[in-house]
Amino acid sequence: MNPNISFDVVITGGTVYDGSGGPGVRADVGIVGGVVRAVSSTPLEAGPATEVVDATGKWVTPGFVDVHTHYDAEVLVGPGLEESVRHGVTTVLLGNCSLSTLYSTPVDIADLFSRVEALPRDHVLKAVDTHKTWTSPDEYIAALERLPLGPNIAALVGHSDLRAHVMGLDRSTDRSQRPTREEWHAMSDALEKALDAGLLGMSTMTNPWDKLDGDRYRSRSLPSSYARWSEFRSLHKILRRRGRLLQSIPNLNTKYDMLFFLASATGIGRTPLKISLLAAADAKASPWIHRIFGPLARIVNGPGKGQFRWQHLPTTFDVYSDGIDLVVFEEFGSGRAALHLREELGRNELLSDEAYRRWFRADFEKKFSSRVWHRDFADAEITECPDASVVGKNVAEVAAERGVHVVDAFLDLVVEHGRKLRWHTTVANHRKRQMDKLINQPGVTVGFSDAGAHLRNMAFYNFGIRLLHRVHDAQRDRKPFMTVEKAVHKLSGELADFYGVDAGHIRVGDRADIVVIDPEGLDEDVLAYREEIMPEFGGLSRMVNRNDRAVTATLVAGRVVFSDGVFAPWFGVSERAGSFLRAGTPTAPRRRERV
Repeated sequence: MNPNISFDVVITGGTVYDGSGGPGVRADVGIVGGVVRAVSSTPLEAGPATEVVDATGKWVTPGFVDVHTHYDAEVLVGPGLEESVRHGVTTVLLGNCSLSTLYSTPVDIADLFSRVEALPRDHVLKAVDTHKTWTSPDEYIAALERLPLGPNIAALVGHSDLRAHVMGLDRSTDRSQRPTREEWHAMSDALEKALDAGLLGMSTMTNPWDKLDGDRYRSRSLPSSYARWSEFRSLHKILRRRGRLLQSIPNLNTKYDMLFFLASATGIGRTPLKISLLAAADAKASPWIHRIFGPLARIVNGPGKGQFRWQHLPTTFDVYSDGIDLVVFEEFGSGRAALHLREELGRNELLSDEAYRRWFRADFEKKFSSRVWHRDFADAEITECPDASVVGKNVAEVAAERGVHVVDAFLDLVVEHGRKLRWHTTVANHRKRQMDKLINQPGVTVGFSDAGAHLRNMAFYNFGIRLLHRVHDAQRDRKPFMTVEKAVHKLSGELADFYGVDAGHIRVGDRADIVVIDPEGLDEDVLAYREEIMPEFGGLSRMVNRNDRAVTATLVAGRVVFSDGVFAPWFGVSERAGSFLRAGTPTAPRRRERV
């Protein structure tokens, strides 16, 4: 180490976990020009212009990598993405679940994103229509880098985006239509151009539950779900040849296409396709299913050195709903019929109809239907309602008091109070022991935060802090299930290395994306319910996380962007901290770039 180095930033006195999975070491970290220049067991000297970050008694880790976000529209109007950065996330991945903004028109993009991701369509349309100046992947990246980005951005191209762009949204969501030879070539060419520009790969969707918004083709499934296997194989061949990644969700109705994805990831007789698939969870609806994820990954990643990973949310999967506005109702026909109607008057007329109620009850009570939601209204607690007498009760208790069937009680409440009825349930990851086992399974990686989506339904922006909270509590209780160094690795280096992106490590020469964590701040507040107004989307009150004692500092490209609960005044406004991270390419930080 050169003793004459004049550091821009020195992080002193912390225990450094470098993201490799190795044990933490007491060290100072010296940063020059946005790059780590020293990791020293002896104290580093600070010059007169050096910014010192005191990490005494704290953990110093690589910035977390969030591989499953839907920030594609929000980044255009709120490029700081503060809800993630304040919780230690320094790299986010756009373009998941077959959805991206690369190619399609603003109106098509709004219809593709809004209902699936529970985003206000008018604001998605306005954001994309105002800012979409690009017509190619290179122009898309350049447009993002003209924004005052908070975290680093990486991206996938969405298969539904490709299909809608090439075939048109109408034909791409018509099961009788197949792409012509020219359209097939155009889709392949568009994918190649996205990969040439540096996108990490492609995302697809075969699950038919996710529906279009808008008036033109409302309630059709996403375009990707209409593709035949020949189309998937053709696009997968490009990804395999280029060594890039596929992210997908299987068909949750039939489930057999999961075997297709597993087979595609094997390396027997060919180059394995790198695949990240949703979602490894301990679902209440299927209490046995958590047992299959590890063994399946071991089989695929075994003799042929496959490249398969499950995405797993490392915390209890709690969701909230305003009335019936929750994606789980897309699972069955009567629920989809209600969500098809946007206007409350028409929806209430449907929900009041006796024939509809019989249909809803039959769907609700069907024993062997595919489901993610457990459909147990005894596990649906009312948290807000104009009728104060029902707040704090579950829907089954309200039904018993009223002497009606539980489905009728729920529908009555929705008709009476609409979106002012707010209720909560837990969908998955409710059993600590099973969750602890699942996160340790080989082939199970951290993901599925859905940051930037489902703004009124859930908030997992602090997923990394929640995992560290669990690890810290277990160690304090002398019942450890994972070391701190392994948890840090799973939140940073493991993800960055698998996805092929320049992030996730603290080594000399690395871009300095770093988080300082106070273990004393890893308390129950990380699980608390919070809401904050979202000016970017018309003052919508979104669910957020607020546990600023846990992350005491976040650095992006060597700059302290968040410290002690406060963002730098320029952050997300006038200067860019993050960069677009291209596949397999080191990204040098750019100092104090104004935008």
